[in-house]
Amino acid sequence: MGIYLNPGNEQFAVSVNSELYVDKTELIKYTNSRIGKDRPLICSSRPRRFGKTMAVTMLAAYYSKGYHSEKLFEGLKISQNEFFKVHLNKYNVIFLDIQWMYGNALEEMKRDSNLKVVSYIQEQVIAELREEYAEYVRDDDISLPSVLAKINVMTKEQFIIIIDEWDCLFREDKNNENLQKEYINLLRGLFKGTPSGAFLKLAYITGILPIKKYGTQSALNNFREHTMVSPRQMAEYVGFTETEVRTICKEHDMPFKEMQRWYDGYYFEKIGHIYSPNSVIEAVDSREFGNYWSGTETYESLMTYIAMDFDGLRQLIVDMLGNQRCRIDVESFQNDITSFKSADDVITLLIHMGYLAYDSKTKKKFLFQMMR
Repeated sequence: MGIYLNPGNEQFAVSVNSELYVDKTELIKYTNSRIGKDRPLICSSRPRRFGKTMAVTMLAAYYSKGYHSEKLFEGLKISQNEFFKVHLNKYNVIFLDIQWMYGNALEEMKRDSNLKVVSYIQEQVIAELREEYAEYVRDDDISLPSVLAKINVMTKEQFIIIIDEWDCLFREDKNNENLQKEYINLLRGLFKGTPSGAFLKLAYITGILPIKKYGTQSALNNFREHTMVSPRQMAEYVGFTETEVRTICKEHDMPFKEMQRWYDGYYFEKIGHIYSPNSVIEAVDSREFGNYWSGTETYESLMTYIAMDFDGLRQLIVDMLGNQRCRIDVESFQNDITSFKSADDVITLLIHMGYLAYDSKTKKKFLFQMMR
């Protein structure tokens, strides 16, 4: 058991044992369905405070050899699935929190100016792999994909790779093209090509932005993407459903109509209304309704985008603040925070980031309002 290789289940245990826990373990049924199939690669993007980290710690707790988690999942929905034990704690899991690793890399770079972020990420994981597979990992190995390929060739072992905040480098260092190219090359080594097909059992990455496009192509076009524009099979696991919020309100003696008025934002065609988990939990915990989602992030970046004023963007924002709803086209968005060509691109970014919610009932035309 390590930090990156086969982590434990403590963090998910904290979530399960919290006063207000909503069971989303049936997400595992979907991830299990991709094991052994073509393209077992899943990217789930969603805004801050929409349960990204809870989902990845749950998956790590379920798949990782680092712990025996059967008792932890006892009584949860996935434990009733006939295939529950088939994959339980059976795999080598590599778990990367890119936001955390990026912060650590910056601190290390203060002491070693020659250090590079992507190299640091690989070095940290390879160090743990070297402890576990000392016979196969040399001291001078520097490429994580190559190390995993070598381990697979020698042992036939496969890995599940889980990445939290996968898009951190695109958001935190948005103008550093060299860093982004190095990072994309690392991801391509991990997730594309014949060797990765051999050493990779499953991949699940999550962040705020969908995978970046170059022209009309995704940088990692072999991933199955689930976004706030098109959640697909992930829709019921993105936030709290209306049924779940009604149950929470009943159990905690909170008025559902008021909860609905404050936090009913996104609407997915097959699932219905989706609520911000953080906002609902904070309202229940404090016994008071408020702008909890916006309290997790400043509006400085929002003002930067509004100032671009593509196609009358400022007026659109003003209209929405006045409770009007506007139609947009999301198809041209390049899934980054620098390549904007229209007001639609900026609005689509704000939907993905959680500043604006939307209603997908009108297919390609989306209606939205300010998130709270």
